[in-house]
Amino acid sequence: MSNDLEGGAKKPAIKPIILTSHPGGSGPKPLPISWGAADPQQRGPVIATVHKDDNPSIAGKNAIGTHSGAYALYRALAIAAGQLKADHKPDLTNTAPAEKIGPFPQWGDAGKIVSIDPFGHVVSEVFAGLIAQGVDVRPTIAVTKAHINMPELIAAMAAGRLHADGDILAANGDVRVTKVAIEPVWWLPGVAARFKISETEMRRNLFEQTAGMFPELVTRPDLKVFLPPIGGMTVYLFGDVAKLGRSETKIACRIHDECNGSDVFGSDICTCRPYLAHGIEVCIEQAQQGGVGIIVYNRKEGRALGEVTKFLVYNARKRQEGGDRAEAYFERTECVAGVQDMRFQELMPDVLHWLGVARVDKLVSMSNLKYQPLVDSGIQVIERIPIPDDLIPADARVEMDAKKAAGYFTDKVPEQTELKQAKGRRLDE
Repeated sequence: MSNDLEGGAKKPAIKPIILTSHPGGSGPKPLPISWGAADPQQRGPVIATVHKDDNPSIAGKNAIGTHSGAYALYRALAIAAGQLKADHKPDLTNTAPAEKIGPFPQWGDAGKIVSIDPFGHVVSEVFAGLIAQGVDVRPTIAVTKAHINMPELIAAMAAGRLHADGDILAANGDVRVTKVAIEPVWWLPGVAARFKISETEMRRNLFEQTAGMFPELVTRPDLKVFLPPIGGMTVYLFGDVAKLGRSETKIACRIHDECNGSDVFGSDICTCRPYLAHGIEVCIEQAQQGGVGIIVYNRKEGRALGEVTKFLVYNARKRQEGGDRAEAYFERTECVAGVQDMRFQELMPDVLHWLGVARVDKLVSMSNLKYQPLVDSGIQVIERIPIPDDLIPADARVEMDAKKAAGYFTDKVPEQTELKQAKGRRLDE
């Protein structure tokens, strides 16, 4: 069959499609991953990118999914449009972490960390030999330095709650922070164990509910690591990062789940931005007292139900008979979404274990669904900090009243009986 077009032009060569749903050919097997090994060489790298023209002697992909999973389709479009070379490999020169984090004992405990790669920020260091051989090992964590500035912090300074120290907090309201971006990396056996379900059943549902996007979930039981196409998290660290992992270091922490409308645009229908700002204030105070403050910002918009569902619920709440009411607050979410909450905080403690945290002295949250997973994972919580009443927007009173009625807003650590009563509720700030 001729490959010529009229006028003598040649058709573009048809590129073969590489399927990863079955082990390929007679080439080398993927490099093994021994999850939970404290030595990165023994643990092995996570390789989630494979190139058609790679040296066949080099072991390739050993994980399901792809790096930057939530943005993978944009990368595919860029390649299709000719704006990005399909075989591009990142040059990691001068990209090393701006602050040293770890290693900590928790990195060598396969039960403590199952949803992120503990070595994800130091791959260019610990796997330098493999990278030099051409293996495409990519970071899943990046650590940098920055300043943040929020009007709420300037207001706190004006009110006398915060004071500039010239180091952590400047007179103009600038705050020095260490920022950490983290992509999810799931160790499937560990994730299944965390949810007390079988790995086979979990893989099947992940495959079916993503419309078969990742066939390796059901065809490649030998691949145990999955980079899911979901948003990751950003960690903001206040104070001396070198103090992490020390038993004497006092820790203030706010675990915050994304709320774009409030966090970015200041919507007053919920307490999200005020609680986030209050958490940052507490973290600054702790850092100024010689401790470390930690803000964990998870990309779980609308309780992981998504922003479209969230806005539909807003409409339903406001238009229902009798208007927006505390007693119907969570019911309206369930009517639209079928569930009140899908954030599943069971995976949330992993990032604190990655940071070497064994005790949180001030947890800026009154959510039992955040508190209990921390305690269950072995992290001690000393004090829980509520949002001050004067920081609650008027339109957010319905939300707060609903949470109080549900037993989630209390000035004390709940007794076990209270936690058992709240176990079936998917309520959270």
